[in-house]
Amino acid sequence: MTESIQVSPSLMTMDLDHFKEQIKFLNGKVSFYHIDIMDGHFVPNITLSPWFIEQVRKISDVPMSAHLMVTNPSFWVQQLIASKCEMICMHAEVINGVAFRLIDQIHEAGLKVGVVLNPETSIETLLPYIDLLDKVTVMTVDPGFAGQRFLKICLNKIVELRRLRENNNYKYSIEIDGSTNLKHWKMLADVKPDIYIIGRSGLFGLADNIEDCWNQMIKEYEESTGLFFSNSANATNS
Repeated sequence: MTESIQVSPSLMTMDLDHFKEQIKFLNGKVSFYHIDIMDGHFVPNITLSPWFIEQVRKISDVPMSAHLMVTNPSFWVQQLIASKCEMICMHAEVINGVAFRLIDQIHEAGLKVGVVLNPETSIETLLPYIDLLDKVTVMTVDPGFAGQRFLKICLNKIVELRRLRENNNYKYSIEIDGSTNLKHWKMLADVKPDIYIIGRSGLFGLADNIEDCWNQMIKEYEESTGLFFSNSANATNS
């Protein structure tokens, strides 16, 4: 059986010494590039920035999805609109009181909006504006660090989000973020998210070069799920 999936590599976890080589190989193979932006407050780390998006654009036309792990999303949203980042994803935990304004601002710029849920945050938080969203991202780990414990209970949110979408004709994609790798491919595939964010443990750290990493990821996906990997790159832009 073939399963068509979309993958979004987390560029925070790539080998920056081979930046061009890895991006050029992945172009045409992936649906999005996932850009983690951390401010050192919402999470302790500081990582990528809108400037990094500009560097990727020099060698790629793959759409980019920015994951804002920040305490002041309004500041960063304006910068990402200026850089024309195709998808801007904000944490539900920090947009109460500004959610509708930011969603409208992003849509008026012709860009797409996502909202991210921490493991402890319920889907009910999204209900006032869920019909406006283009994507919902479910974190299966605590945000901000690689190597966190996979929280299987979060998979229930994927099932519930699919039910809500089907029952209400919502248009959002469902994305999974955290420990997408050999240990968890099977249980992730069982709940059928639309987009898988993959990082070091699922892609970039699997081999010494990006082609071998990609082939190993497919091998692990197919062996653990019993499905044939079928790439649906850029399906979200149709």
